Amino acid sequence: MALADDIIEGRLRGGDRLPAHRDLAWQLEIGLGTVTKAYAALERRGLVRSVKGRGMFVAIRQAHEDRVIDLSSNVPPAMLSARLLARTLAGVARKIDADHLNLYSPPAGHLEHRRLLARWLESLGIEVDAANLALTSNARQAISLAFDLACGPQGVILTERLTYPGAIALARRKGYRMRGVAIDAEGMVPESLAQALDGVASGTNTAVYLTPTLHNPTTATMGAARRQAIVEVCRQAGAWIIEDGVYALGPPALPALVTLAPERVLHVNGLSKSIGPGLRIGVLALPAAMTGVAHDVLQDIPMAPSPLSCAVVEEWLSSGVIASIPQDLRHEASRRSSLAVSLLGATELVAHPDAYHLWLPMPLEAADQLAAAAASVGIRVTPPESVMVDPCDPASGIRLCLGGPSLEEVRGGLALLGRILQDSQRSAM
Repeated sequence: MALADDIIEGRLRGGDRLPAHRDLAWQLEIGLGTVTKAYAALERRGLVRSVKGRGMFVAIRQAHEDRVIDLSSNVPPAMLSARLLARTLAGVARKIDADHLNLYSPPAGHLEHRRLLARWLESLGIEVDAANLALTSNARQAISLAFDLACGPQGVILTERLTYPGAIALARRKGYRMRGVAIDAEGMVPESLAQALDGVASGTNTAVYLTPTLHNPTTATMGAARRQAIVEVCRQAGAWIIEDGVYALGPPALPALVTLAPERVLHVNGLSKSIGPGLRIGVLALPAAMTGVAHDVLQDIPMAPSPLSCAVVEEWLSSGVIASIPQDLRHEASRRSSLAVSLLGATELVAHPDAYHLWLPMPLEAADQLAAAAASVGIRVTPPESVMVDPCDPASGIRLCLGGPSLEEVRGGLALLGRILQDSQRSAM
């Protein structure tokens, strides 16, 4: 929406008055109802506020300060405002069950909260019994629990040779044996996975961790045939699949792996990547046969999320906020991705309009040099080694995360990176 863009980018300032509904409808030659719906959507996001008898005003406040431009943290663009949060907490205060704060949560989370998150997963095209959900305080905890359940410290985790830095760090910290599998433009290669599974010693617990939609860091998304092939390879080998679905925004055009093989897939999800980083709720959908074991593990190490966070999700599900945010995120992600392509102009750049990160593949040495050059001008990027399963792999790249900074900062940081890339290309000629 053009008005939202103008507010976020600072062309409209906090306190500016917007045109009256009828005036704007006449200027744009559109129906009054369309304007009313647009203003209502802006108000739900907390970008505008209605003052009775005076009209509609911009509510967002801009804050500018000198700081490093951080393109290393993979978070979604800010979609939530203090005004929206204030309204939400007022609604929560009228509904929250005090016992959720007075008593300890059950190991996998309150059944009421699991039903709530099952409803949310259903909006993503994933149907799961609430009894087979385990709730955690964030998605990384859900990944950790999945690693423990699927293979344990003595098992092997196979994953894309370039993958989510948090999963790599977690595996190394806990002593898991992690091995990389070849990838292409659609993600993990089934034939390479089959070879890797054949190479695992007989009797070893094995799990395959992968991100089929908007892979981190490469943005690759598996097609339907690739998803089915991965599932069949794992079925034949008797390997568990840990599916990371945190980047899927809304119902997918392609099925999640958990819908193809619910008896074999542990599906990880959470709200920090699709709503906001401060909403710390992780979800692990488990095969029915694994639920009891998960509850036993969670008895010793409780991971249940805050009841207040769950109450916020309930409020937003009922008010429609959660349903509207993915569309806004897609719009903002597409805009930032297009901006990156125009400013960097690198033919090797890999981007997706629904992703708020992009990938610039290159040899590890060149990636390290680019990261150092970026740091020298105040731009922080993801360390190339952090996404590599094998530290000796000669091929890596730079992951650029475009969601966290303001659009103005993204534009300035990418312009500087574009000049660094041009200089390095000229020096190589």
